[in-house]
Amino acid sequence: MRGLVALFLALAATPVAAQTPVVSEQPEAVSLTVYRGEKYGVQSIDPKWPTGYALVTETRTLTIPAGESVIRFEGVAEGMFPESAIVTGLPNGVKEKNRDARLLSPLGLVDAYLKRQVTITRTDRATGKTREYPAMITSAPGGAVILQTGDGYEALHCTGLPERMAFAQVPANLSAKPTLSVVTQSDKPVTAKVTLTYMAAGFDWEANYIAQVQDRGADGKGKVDLFAWLTLANGGNQSFNNANTMAIAGKPNRENRGPQVRPTGGGLALKCWPNQRTHEVPYNLGYIPASPPPPPAPAPAAYMDEEGDNIVVTAQRMRSESLASYSPVAVVVAEQENLGDLKLYRIPEPVTVNAKGQKQVAMLVKPGAAFTHHYSASVDNYGAQSEPMTLTLRGKNTTDKGLGLPMPQGQVMVFENSEYGPLLTGETTLKDRAVGEDVEMAVGTSVDVRMKVTPLSEKANNSRWEIKVTNARNTPVNIEVEIPYELRGKSKAVTKINGVPTWKTTVAGNDSATLSYDIKLERD
Repeated sequence: MRGLVALFLALAATPVAAQTPVVSEQPEAVSLTVYRGEKYGVQSIDPKWPTGYALVTETRTLTIPAGESVIRFEGVAEGMFPESAIVTGLPNGVKEKNRDARLLSPLGLVDAYLKRQVTITRTDRATGKTREYPAMITSAPGGAVILQTGDGYEALHCTGLPERMAFAQVPANLSAKPTLSVVTQSDKPVTAKVTLTYMAAGFDWEANYIAQVQDRGADGKGKVDLFAWLTLANGGNQSFNNANTMAIAGKPNRENRGPQVRPTGGGLALKCWPNQRTHEVPYNLGYIPASPPPPPAPAPAAYMDEEGDNIVVTAQRMRSESLASYSPVAVVVAEQENLGDLKLYRIPEPVTVNAKGQKQVAMLVKPGAAFTHHYSASVDNYGAQSEPMTLTLRGKNTTDKGLGLPMPQGQVMVFENSEYGPLLTGETTLKDRAVGEDVEMAVGTSVDVRMKVTPLSEKANNSRWEIKVTNARNTPVNIEVEIPYELRGKSKAVTKINGVPTWKTTVAGNDSATLSYDIKLERD
């Protein structure tokens, strides 16, 4: 028993080898592969926190001492999935991984100093004299700061005097940047080139098409200049400079995971209500802005004044030599490649994807693609009252028709020429289209081409209906009307398109056309 006690005391007296910190502030090279979110195409990217994700690969050179070390990879993506992180290139691998989620920021400092003392400095506007006194942060609801001083409770920046709040020191558990730390062991000092690969939320991309109608004949045939932007979004606070950037079209199989904990941090929302009764405040006054900060002065380890947010969005260069087209000039075009059954779009040169920003690069440039114009409708959406039909552009995604490449889902803006220059005539959504498929774009409704559907009679096994289309234009128009029912009898005017019975005809200018059809009925 005495021997065991002696052994325990000896082990307790033995000093534990300290872990040597190694800090890597930023990567030397980075690759960014962005995957689309669940709502791609139907809705625009959420600028606050995009719903897609990215695979990030960083290369960093580290000087690792002998013994056990803690390596801090600073500046990783804010939405990192720490369980996905893979570190290669270390002499003896990774013993432990930790995600440092508490960020050094105004909100992070206030959160770390709850129920702790800070110093408030206020400046008298008349004399310029400053006064310092202690205060304690009692709460921070919604980014506001409630202080307790010798005079009672008050809100930060609501006294009407220029003031700032100072902290004695920066808490040790706050990081200035999102950080991944790993513990490793090395037999000797070594300089290693390390690769860090991980997945991260808060990214997205989408295709944005511009369709410029150039020629439109009386027979409905025409040419369209088709252009598409590849729009990348970064919702985090970390920029990716000179990144080799790619985007993936398609939907890889990915298991659902729990909500990702985003790092704490951000700015404060310091707003004050006027010192009046509610009925005395003008309706349009709103909140009184915080007072401007005093001139810079020596301060403790950390202090904060009023802060602002910056959003960086790249601009697009449009044609300046003529108003004949709204198709932008393609300086750099993403290159399309195959990735299994998915499609990969690689930007051929490094680009910077800014924090809280978007980057646009051309991904499709197809001038002079062949499209036909027709007016479409479905009998299910029409009644006995005459209503406008929808003008639709239809093309074939083949090389001989001017296309012939995969077209990811996205928003489409359609322009047509006029005596005032190109004007927007419609906005629609294009679904994913593979090579060989039809490409359809609904431009908008026309008051000149209208349709109504009227019931004529009903028998035991069928009902009879009539479609009437009127054309108030001076030129003929092509129409396609879907009749999604099982019809009785056959009509040369009705054919099947994608399995749906469809009436196709041409209506002369200032004329009308009618079709009667019978629907089979199932009786109990």
